[in-house]
Amino acid sequence: MAREAKPLSADTEGPALKRTLTTPLLYFFILGDVLGAGVYVLVGQVAADSGGAVWAPLAVALLLALLTASSYAELATKYPRAGGASHYVTRAFGPFAGFVAGFCMLAAGIVSVAALARGFGGDYLSAFVTLPVGLVAVAFLALLALVNARGVKESTRANVVATVIEVGGLLVIVVLGGWLLLRGDGDLGRLGRLGTPEKGAAAALLSGAVLAYYSFVGFETSVNVAEETRDPRRSYPRALFGALATAGAVYVLVGIAASAAVPTARLAGSSGPLLEVVREAGGVPPRLFSAIALVAVANGALLTGIMSSRLAYGMARDGLLPRFLAKVLPGRRTPWAAIAVTTALAMALALTGSVATLASTLVLLLLVVFLMVNIAVLVLRRDPGDAGHFRTPTVLPVLGAVSCVVLATQVEGDVWLRGLLVLATGVVLAALVAVRRSRRPARSPDAAAANGTDEPASRP
Repeated sequence: MAREAKPLSADTEGPALKRTLTTPLLYFFILGDVLGAGVYVLVGQVAADSGGAVWAPLAVALLLALLTASSYAELATKYPRAGGASHYVTRAFGPFAGFVAGFCMLAAGIVSVAALARGFGGDYLSAFVTLPVGLVAVAFLALLALVNARGVKESTRANVVATVIEVGGLLVIVVLGGWLLLRGDGDLGRLGRLGTPEKGAAAALLSGAVLAYYSFVGFETSVNVAEETRDPRRSYPRALFGALATAGAVYVLVGIAASAAVPTARLAGSSGPLLEVVREAGGVPPRLFSAIALVAVANGALLTGIMSSRLAYGMARDGLLPRFLAKVLPGRRTPWAAIAVTTALAMALALTGSVATLASTLVLLLLVVFLMVNIAVLVLRRDPGDAGHFRTPTVLPVLGAVSCVVLATQVEGDVWLRGLLVLATGVVLAALVAVRRSRRPARSPDAAAANGTDEPASRP
């Protein structure tokens, strides 16, 4: 049953985060998070699954991502505070489900940061200097934590520069692909070849869309900085849909350029498919793309680190994690405790080298979260919230929930096994939290409302 508490301002619930983000900064935050390191290796994997028409699954993935993004736009403008999916699901279904959603997001975010840190210290960096991967990962994560703690405004300004570099590199690929076609070296016929010897057109399209969907993951992290946005009800929908549309257009153009410029088999067999376009066209130093990839990895890790720390902060403020994680720096108003703990966990994962065994579960974990969010937006229609928030047509969250189920059916069995282990851990921890809360003395209605419910905090 939905908890129909009146939304409270962050000021009534404890120390509020500083509102510094404008619409352009939020737009670049989302765009930079979506245009991450994955696109530099994703095109070849999509080609292997779908054939030469790489642009088609990218376009389908964009449409599916927009369905769930519409739910996030409504909830982020209705409840603009850190915590994101965890806070929304808590309001809709209670703290047990909210903890599971938050745990999935938090686990995915920390693993993602650790994986990106190891990626930063790997092959891309070795094009310039060879250093121990573990040492580079730890130093890299420590530096990102300092940037994160300094303030979200400073972090997002750095993101603007990095995003411009990332987008510039992708636009170079588009221009090189066009140049290849103009000089008669490309093959436009590959753009219509959908399917592989093992899969028909429909199966190849759906299979490729699952991989391509990962390239749009990142938009959901932005809800965790809605509380730090000056006017979230106006800014957030514009920034969210604008960034996704921009990313989708860039991805489709990159897919067209890569597929037309490079034979499908060669594209599918390369771990650096965009580098194949550079080599085919000539005129651009290959090391330039190593530098661009490093910027993309660093930017993705920074933005995901911001998400993870804000999510841990929001869950702590909701009473789902230890209150210690809700501490903020007096001057900077940034969640230093959450930043320190999530960074330490990411360092531990990066050093153990076990990140690779969990990385493939990221999409599955996020699909679970997205399913819960799409349902939550419908349940929370019982709470009208403040006037003026964005409201998505009802059909879009319904289609968004269906799309999550359909995409989950395409996930391989061994990934499901690892994902279920993570989910089971979250359920067990949620049960422990519920038991601990049930043993506390009943609170006043005002204290209960601070947890996002109208019920005493002693109820799980």
